[in-house]
Amino acid sequence: MATTTLPDSASEAVPFGGVEPDEAWAEEVRALARRTDAVILAHNYQVSAIQDIADHTGDSLALSRIAAASDASTIVFCGVHFMAETAKILAPDKTVLIPDARAGCSLADSIDGAQLRAWKAEHPGAVVVSYVNTTAEVKAETDICCTSSNAVDVVASIPADQEVLFCPDQFLGAHVKRETGRENLHVWAGECHVHAGINGAELTARAAANPDADLFIHPECGCATSALYLAGEGMVPREKVRILSTGDMVREARATRAKSVLVATEVGMLHQLRKAAPGIDFRAVNDRASCRFMKMITPAALLRSLREGADEVHVDPEIAARARASVRRMIEIGKPGGGE
Repeated sequence: MATTTLPDSASEAVPFGGVEPDEAWAEEVRALARRTDAVILAHNYQVSAIQDIADHTGDSLALSRIAAASDASTIVFCGVHFMAETAKILAPDKTVLIPDARAGCSLADSIDGAQLRAWKAEHPGAVVVSYVNTTAEVKAETDICCTSSNAVDVVASIPADQEVLFCPDQFLGAHVKRETGRENLHVWAGECHVHAGINGAELTARAAANPDADLFIHPECGCATSALYLAGEGMVPREKVRILSTGDMVREARATRAKSVLVATEVGMLHQLRKAAPGIDFRAVNDRASCRFMKMITPAALLRSLREGADEVHVDPEIAARARASVRRMIEIGKPGGGE
């Protein structure tokens, strides 16, 4: 298991502060990264200053693959703990740091290895498909990982008469079940607290107030079903509704001809979308959809990490090997796409 530990509640943990992300901060971060042979990776949900200082910004799986391919000996992963674990799984010989090891994830924490083993015992012979937004221990108990981009392809690749256990996100699982029509797909009742809070009523109201806007909906969102309902009932043109991973949102932003887009995901995503397509008006469906875990990676935390080599993530080699196998199986099926 990883050696990093998390508090009972992220609300009990005070983020590192007292540092302004000014030019002096940026210069020191860059100098320390050069001195320590480090590459800085930032998830799309990070604060804008962290995204802008990073060498690479993207979703968790894409960044982990960059980590594995990088020539740098040290990876500084500005994200939450399962993301740094995944980078360590794919780059076992590199030093992987997370600027604040207390940055957890409500979705990844919604199932652990013991719970998954118990669920598997109730369904002998079932194939376990786990979202990459899970801990190393859960990945090690998994047959095939998936992303939100290729979850449907992964499940469709499994023989139709074989049971499937899908975890941990119930909204992504519902999306996969709807798309595949598969009745023997069992879905774990986990969720991301931020995405679950973006509800159908908010989406309906925003869509009604912005009838010309396209809708970019992350499949983890509680409003994903409502978006498809609006399209099915003709309340929103079907071609305006797009269920997308974070990586696909950036690609779609560059391709769309819409003048305005309503975005249902964590608000940090808006920074990358606006950079990708500055001429489009991107607005959040829920302005309060901010992940307190992601925002624990502050400018002060990044500076501390580079100065002190904190906090290093270690994954047990046997767990890492089993987890790596489930990730590799995913990459062989469909398009791996984005991490979430």
